[in-house]
Amino acid sequence: MRLVVYTDSVYRKIDGVVYGEIAFTLFLGALAEEINELTVIGRLDPGTGPAHYPLPDGVRFIGLPHYASLTRPLDVLSSLGRSLRLFWHALGSNDRAWLFGPYLHAQLFALLAMLRRRQVVLGVRQDFPAYVRSRRPSMRWMHLVADLLELGWRSLARLEPVVVVGPDLAANYRRAKRVLPIAVSLISAADVQAGERAAQRDYGHELALLSVGRLEEEKNPLLLADVLSRLHADDPRWHLVVCGDGPLAGPLAERLAALGVAGAAQLRGHVPLHEGLLELYRVSHVFLHVSWTEGLPQVLTEAFASGVPVVATAVGGVSSAVGEAALLVGAGDAQAAAQAVARIASDAALRSRLVSAGFAQARAHTLDREIKLVADFLCA
Repeated sequence: MRLVVYTDSVYRKIDGVVYGEIAFTLFLGALAEEINELTVIGRLDPGTGPAHYPLPDGVRFIGLPHYASLTRPLDVLSSLGRSLRLFWHALGSNDRAWLFGPYLHAQLFALLAMLRRRQVVLGVRQDFPAYVRSRRPSMRWMHLVADLLELGWRSLARLEPVVVVGPDLAANYRRAKRVLPIAVSLISAADVQAGERAAQRDYGHELALLSVGRLEEEKNPLLLADVLSRLHADDPRWHLVVCGDGPLAGPLAERLAALGVAGAAQLRGHVPLHEGLLELYRVSHVFLHVSWTEGLPQVLTEAFASGVPVVATAVGGVSSAVGEAALLVGAGDAQAAAQAVARIASDAALRSRLVSAGFAQARAHTLDREIKLVADFLCA
């Protein structure tokens, strides 16, 4: 199988190496080991920015014209001509296309691939209308465009199979030709075994609250400061560790300072999964995830694999996917999140149930298992 994959995420080239800005890039790198040839096509940003996830040497990359934001529709439209030509050329050396939408480029790429009689598989990583409304709550025209793009993508899914992240998106695309729900995981069976060895934690001394994710609007990182403030007021043993970078890193630091808890928080920036991040999971006492919107975040699988109890917002595919493996709270509710975190620290039986259920989730969604599911589906 010779596969071309399109995602709307941004790529950057540094010293000849292509980096993606999201960890899904590493998932694609693992997929490359299961197929004959992999070509990744996406926006190539000539500027600076996050560049943490390298594509392997054997993966071919085709850079599309860059546009900074979907809020600038003229820039998006002006990139289409050259993007369509590049994708048409890429189809000449590939027999299948896996296209993540419902972005305009993805929809037109799907039509080109169908025109050239290439096998097409669609991809969906998140509820796009909910994502747009979370990021741009006041831009009503973008809400309408997002709804129209989603409608178009679901219509295409009646003709072509689709891979979705999490059970909620699978329900959204239940009328598709075929649907494969997956979890995007970078965790190995060995990682789970290491987490099982580290699962016993002492809750009698200093307590570490960990959060991992991009510091962007839809992830709601400023709420972390409010949660820490409430926890610290009742129990000064709590401290917060935040791993991730993004435009809200500065505002988060300011919010922590304004609430008087900056001394009880560390903003660590990006920490690679197998170069320190897994160790942070394993020594933390509670993992907290506070997004406004999600598909099925891979950081939950990482936390489950590390034996750390999880508190997460009940958004997107989280509720139906995690089952009994996490305490769920409403999005934006700092008080409920703080109460759930404190409850875990005080209830050993609850911790044991959450950790046990979390390990079951992690074992069911290792990288090897998810990659095999995707490769078999793409080849069918």
